Amino acid sequence: VDEAHLRENAKKALAVSPQILVEKSMLGWKEVEYEVVRDVYDNCVTVCNMENFDPLGIHTGDSIVMAPSQTLSDEEYHMLRETAIRVVKHLGIVGECNIQYALHPESLEYCIIEVNPRLSRSSALASKATGYPLAFVAAKLALGIPLNEVQNAVTKKTQACFEPSLDYIVTKIPRWDMTKFQGVATNIGSAMKSVGEVMSIGRTLEESLQKAIRMVDPSNPGYSPKFKFTHEEILTELANPTDRRIFAIAQ
Repeated sequence: VDEAHLRENAKKALAVSPQILVEKSMLGWKEVEYEVVRDVYDNCVTVCNMENFDPLGIHTGDSIVMAPSQTLSDEEYHMLRETAIRVVKHLGIVGECNIQYALHPESLEYCIIEVNPRLSRSSALASKATGYPLAFVAAKLALGIPLNEVQNAVTKKTQACFEPSLDYIVTKIPRWDMTKFQGVATNIGSAMKSVGEVMSIGRTLEESLQKAIRMVDPSNPGYSPKFKFTHEEILTELANPTDRRIFAIAQ
């Protein structure tokens, strides 16, 4: 337990609130998201699942995200998928829903972080990654139209009840402008600091990641060393990530 960190955060929270909520720390767990759609007739499909490159503790907006998930076993994938469908049906959500999980990296223990019964930032990424127009479909479902009668506006051939199958890798990398401000803390964490993001598509994880890194900034050489870190600086970047961590990992 990091008592100093707890005291620091509690002091900040109590300055603006009369009480605080202390929960179990899941720092370092995998963060996984599923996009689910459901109609009024209880038909339900999962459109896309995404996995954060960064562990829990870093805001999704500041994290590298890959679709589909890259490290989940078949058992883990279907366990979380079935849970997502049960949750959406239990809550009675009609339309589009985003559900985020924390998954223990060495066991099947998981926790639901949040359920967003609406389109989110991740939904836009999922729509582009899969070619499944989530906003369009969600609007139709809200009108009471069943999934099997909603045509996919992108393919113009399939119905919305078909789950997309990806044979490629999509990578999203945030863009930061830390260097424009003097004295700014470059550490990334639970507070979002990115000002934009890029998305790339590749046949392999390596190709997709290389494209995304280069698109964030034309000066980036790709997944290769860019800054001359010392051994101590590399360890610091891994323990306390900043916007330059991906280059520390490459080195």
